[in-house]
Order: sequence, then structure tokens, then C-alpha cells
Amino acid sequence: MSAPFLLLVPLLAQLGPPLPRTSMPEVDSPPRREQAAPVPAPATTRETDCQVLVRSDPPAALDFAETWREGSASMSERAAAEHCRGMAAAALERWDDAEEAFRAARDSTPANERAARSRLGLLTGNAALARNEAGRAIEALDEAQSEAIGAGDTKLAGEIAIDRARALVILGREADAAGALAQARNQVPDNPQGWLLSATLSRRQGRLVDAQTQIQRAAELLPVDPEIGLEAGVIAALSGRDEAARKSFRSVIAAAPGSLPAKTAQSYLDQLGPEAPSPAR
Repeated sequence: MSAPFLLLVPLLAQLGPPLPRTSMPEVDSPPRREQAAPVPAPATTRETDCQVLVRSDPPAALDFAETWREGSASMSERAAAEHCRGMAAAALERWDDAEEAFRAARDSTPANERAARSRLGLLTGNAALARNEAGRAIEALDEAQSEAIGAGDTKLAGEIAIDRARALVILGREADAAGALAQARNQVPDNPQGWLLSATLSRRQGRLVDAQTQIQRAAELLPVDPEIGLEAGVIAALSGRDEAARKSFRSVIAAAPGSLPAKTAQSYLDQLGPEAPSPAR
């Protein structure tokens, strides 16, 4: 089987809603969803056709995948068909079907194709996370990480560590999540999500100095990002730096006007209240 040809399943990118420990009431910000990094280009006509259909007509892609699966003549072909079915189900946000399809694709992939099995396990875990099944997600992600390590793919292992941290936080295993994020920062130091999630977790644990360092690194890697700006503002507010907090919240509103992160930022600005007047000279 060729390597998985398209990773479309949206990833949950937040550890959870911000949890400011100040007088600010809790305001939830939605998890961002983003595409996983693409893997090598499609290797067959059917894979190409599936990719096009997933983007243009997901229900048709699902029908296409099911017909393909029923007529598959080998395990490799079945794995590709199941991958196609998982992508189509994910595009339709049918996460239970997506999880089942990605797992079937992984199980149909030869044991010696460890990197491919790892990527499919990553998709399986993210589909489980999307349906709030953190326990199922961590099982799939643990297996995916083991496969990545066996394949000698350090970068892939680091990407998986980020998603393991999300699942571990949901399960209340924050110490384990911190360890997973430390691994991610070491193995994929240029991934801004690893730094953002590290800052969020550090802030939740009251380690504001660490949180500030981590959010600064996230902002260096991805300068104009609403969620990074929102987290930077929360950390600044908790640290008593109201002017810096206002600046961060305003940057979110300017970067994504009308979005949910912008609405959250505005609510925090309202809670901070007006700026103190400058002293008269």
C-alpha cells in the first residue's frame, strides 16, 4: 500500500477552553480545527479520484469508497479504500464512521509499513477525539506513536505527542500531558501548536513564567494567529499586565473580526474594563 495519500481529518487543537484564574468569568473558545500535514502525492487513479471527491462532494466520496472497498482484491487495496472512506466520513463529520474506517485501514496495512500504520493510527485517534472519546483516542495514539518510533520517524512521533497531550488533558492526566508536550517541543520544535498547548497547560497549572516563555515562542513561529493571541492575552492578564493583555486581545479582533476567538477576546476586554487614564503632566 502507498502511504496515506490525504490527511483531511480535522484535528482538535486546544487542550480545552481557557481557564483564567482571575475575576474574569469563564468564556469558552472553540477548538481550532486544522488539516494535518499532507503526505506523499496520490499513487493511483482511485486515490486521486477520492481526493477530488472528498473536497468537492463528500457523500459521493463515501459511496465511491464503499464500492471500492467491496471490490478490493488485496489487503493493500482495501486499506486504501478504507482510508478514502475515513476521509469522506470525516468531511461529513461522521466521526464514529471515520474512526472505524481509519482503524480498518491501519489494520489492513502490512506490519512492516510502520510509518503508514502510524499515520493511520493518528487519524484514528483524532477521529475519536472529535467525538469526545479520549480513552479510545489515547489507545490509538499510543499505538501510533509506537509505530512511529519503530519506523524511526522522530518528527511523526512528535506530532503524535501533541495529540496525545490533548487526549491526556481530557482524561485529567495533566502530568502525563506535560511530558508529552515536552517530547513534542524536543522532536518538532518548529510546530507552533506544541508551544501553544504547552503555554495553555502551564497557565492552567499556575506556571505563568513558563507559560509566557512558551506563548512567546508560539507567536514567533506563527505571528498572526487568533488562538495564540487569545492565550497570550489571558497569560498577560493573569500576570497583572493588563496593557499587554488588551493589546493581545485587540490583535485577535483585528486578525479575525467576527470570529468566535474575536468574540471571546472582546468579552475579556470588556471584563478588564477601560484603561486607566494617563497621569496629567
